[in-house]
Amino acid sequence: MTFIPAEWPRKLRSQEWYGGNSRDNIYHRGWLKNQGYPHDLFDGRPVIGILNTWSELTPCNGHLRELAEKVKAGIWEAGGFPVEVPVFSASENTFRPTAMMYRNLAAMAVEEVMRAQPIDGAVLLVGCDKTTPSLMMGAASTDIPSIVVTGGPMLNGWFRGERVGSGTALWQMSEDIKAGKMSQEDFLEAEQAMSRSSGTCNTMGTASTMASMAEALGMALSGNAAIPGVDSRRKVMAQMTGRRIVQMVKDDLKPSDILTKEAFENAIRTNGAIGGSTNAVIHLLALAGRVEVDLTLDDWDRCGRDVPTIVNLMPSGKYLMEEFFYAGGLPVVLKRLGEAGLLHKDALTVSGDAIWDEVKDATNWNADVILPVEKALAASGGIAVLKGNLAPNGAVLKPSAASPHLMKHRGRAVVFEDIDDYKAKINDDTLDIDENCVMVLKNCGPKGYPGMSEVGNMGLPPKVLKKGITDMVRISDARMSGTAYGTVVLHTTPEAAAGGPLAVVQNGDMIELDVEARRVHLDISDEELAARLAAWQAPKNGVVGGYTRMYLDHVEGADTGADFDVLKGQRGNEVPRDSH
Repeated sequence: MTFIPAEWPRKLRSQEWYGGNSRDNIYHRGWLKNQGYPHDLFDGRPVIGILNTWSELTPCNGHLRELAEKVKAGIWEAGGFPVEVPVFSASENTFRPTAMMYRNLAAMAVEEVMRAQPIDGAVLLVGCDKTTPSLMMGAASTDIPSIVVTGGPMLNGWFRGERVGSGTALWQMSEDIKAGKMSQEDFLEAEQAMSRSSGTCNTMGTASTMASMAEALGMALSGNAAIPGVDSRRKVMAQMTGRRIVQMVKDDLKPSDILTKEAFENAIRTNGAIGGSTNAVIHLLALAGRVEVDLTLDDWDRCGRDVPTIVNLMPSGKYLMEEFFYAGGLPVVLKRLGEAGLLHKDALTVSGDAIWDEVKDATNWNADVILPVEKALAASGGIAVLKGNLAPNGAVLKPSAASPHLMKHRGRAVVFEDIDDYKAKINDDTLDIDENCVMVLKNCGPKGYPGMSEVGNMGLPPKVLKKGITDMVRISDARMSGTAYGTVVLHTTPEAAAGGPLAVVQNGDMIELDVEARRVHLDISDEELAARLAAWQAPKNGVVGGYTRMYLDHVEGADTGADFDVLKGQRGNEVPRDSH
């Protein structure tokens, strides 16, 4: 199309850099021309930043440079000026101690990149777990028109005629090794089948969950979440996203227009319907804090409690993301929620239309993948928020991934003081533990690990696995991978390292779990609990500086999203003062 500057209803923020003939304008414009851009590109058309989380050390995002070219094509077609900007990329499968420790750093970096540079709109090109929330958090804080496009999931993995779900199969097979059911040679052979194409986890892990959250929130085009990373339709989605962001800039359609309380409630209910990751709880709470929407753990329980899990995907079910896409993907799920009165139909999306208008005509092409309600994997599949004297500020559990017979349980605590203590003891056949015990892991929350690693789904001791037992109640202040499963109580707050009650649980204490009653209770008297807490001493971490020191000083609890206290809220996108 031919670009006509007069079409734009207002002066764009990029013109503070490029519009005019002052020394400063020529400084900014002239240097960028060394890339071979003609002068008329600076005539007032919108500059769109493609914030790309590509990295060869983020395997899930390894194909995003190719997708970025499609985004660019769409932006050029719509009359925009695309610029690709590499941003911090935190991969869960390579970062130590955990990518979660760097989500806030990535969000901070993205926010400053958006504010300090001449962009009028942003395409958030994301994939692996933390890249999706971190880029949305940064965009929300600047409130520059932004749209998400994800890299998409890997194709199905197959091993000896069975589906291999990335992550989920890893946890299962590693337990089979300890139980003597699988050889190390077979495990290594199966490794080759787990990741057979570009893309994110092919289970309903955190990456696919967060792609679904972006779509349910209205921050991505309809249908974006499930398209496989190597499917040609993923490239089409990228190009259409590039076209759409230009119009969003023209309409001044911002994250604050889309990320409303209603949008978050839609996402929470969607998470229950898809059997989504518990990690979505932390990420959505943090994102809501950036746009100053009052979202709490109680909202998660209220909105998700009566939502059936109808997506039959690992780790809760049987299929993988490739089949979910072929069945119709997230639009079908959103349509089901709307028909059940569980969707705010008028919630605005990045398309400019209401979410119901996007999904009302969706068709389910496979009723074994997207199940009818009467065949739901869990009648109440939303994240369960538990409270009690062991978790005064709350803890979470994923019912669709838990064992029904353990949802109400009382057992003797077997305590691990930290992850190193767990690793040192778990394989020892003299460990005093059986399947009726409750495994308790301390000091793995935001401050404790630090970073809140995905170790909450502790592997069971071999002596229990060899009896054919595959699940036990586990409680910690850690997270677990969205690909994991089990009756696992997570995100216990306040965390142990902050002096929460979890810190003073002792071997032999009795712990009661009642998911239906939303209760997790340490069976000691109030007086005994108070005395133990009074005698508790904070662990020494020895951290004296650097980002880890900043993290420990500013990170908040999991119950509010584990964001930094200094990053909550919107700081806008006012153009910084020019120093040239």
